[in-house]
Amino acid sequence: MAQPRPIEPPELVPAPAPVAPARAAFRILHVAFAVLPLVAGIDKFFNVLGRWPDYLAPDIPDLLGVSPQAIMHAVGVLEMLAGIMVVFKPRAGGWLVAVWLWAIVANLLILRGHYDVALRDLALSLGAVALARLAPRLASR
Repeated sequence: MAQPRPIEPPELVPAPAPVAPARAAFRILHVAFAVLPLVAGIDKFFNVLGRWPDYLAPDIPDLLGVSPQAIMHAVGVLEMLAGIMVVFKPRAGGWLVAVWLWAIVANLLILRGHYDVALRDLALSLGAVALARLAPRLASR
């Protein structure tokens, strides 16, 4: 009587490695918080996206003794530098953008009437914090 042959298991083909969700999230945040501050910073000189001096609390130019547009030019330079920092140092740049957004929220709360924008910027700051938190593990890979 013939012995039954053992059944061979099918050959397993390794599946392609899925894109890690944390890495994908990091890349999205990295690009967004690099590009968007650059765009917003450049626009502080042109006022195409919005009339930026209108978002500045009037107490600030009075306190500093300079025009609102001059302040917006300085803000634009700082935003561009923050975007560049995010490109090369996403951890520090993420924290810088978050703190910057918190300053914008404080300004908007002083200004009054732009609570919707303040809430949006507060939410954006949480994305910048997430970028800073993810960067140590994912920035160099």
